[in-house]
Amino acid sequence: MRNRNYFVITTNVDHQFQRAGFDKSRLFYTQGDYGLFQSLNPKIQKTYDNEGWVMKAMEAQGFIKDENDVFRVPDNSEISMEIPTGLIPKCPDDNSDVAMNLRADASFVEDEGWHRASKAYYEFLQANKDKHILFLEFGVGANTPIIIKYPFWQMTRENEKAVYACVNYGEAFCPKEIEARSICIDGDIGDALEEVMQ
Repeated sequence: MRNRNYFVITTNVDHQFQRAGFDKSRLFYTQGDYGLFQSLNPKIQKTYDNEGWVMKAMEAQGFIKDENDVFRVPDNSEISMEIPTGLIPKCPDDNSDVAMNLRADASFVEDEGWHRASKAYYEFLQANKDKHILFLEFGVGANTPIIIKYPFWQMTRENEKAVYACVNYGEAFCPKEIEARSICIDGDIGDALEEVMQ
């Protein structure tokens, strides 16, 4: 995607776009991020990077890093399923308990970074609303269609230069109003991407 005008909106919380090298300033993780903690104290509306903690917790359980810095089960297969009490994560601001920053209920923290990403996504859409644009959707299911699928359909309908494309196993479809400007592939995302790359 280097040198392309793009933006990624995702409901996945697994950090995979960042791990794949996508520009963080062009990502909007609407539902949170496994890489962040949030305080259970609702007065604290901040998130905290948890990578350092995860590394310590993995090591404390007996996992070892290989030459590629990837954690592996040791040869003796002895790993623990617990961490020392001192490693139980706490909020650095008030020492309260923490949880993953995942949208599960009204306690989800939309911090400064979340709002910055939301604004960047909105600005991207505004700057490109009348241009040739591809709304490319991968694997959006029935749980959260209001976040990606339905807005993509609406923006495709409103912009005659837009194309909607989706790759989705068992759920590849679009409204009749945009059918002529849509590409719906019912299949495995990995297989579809492999074919495109050939």
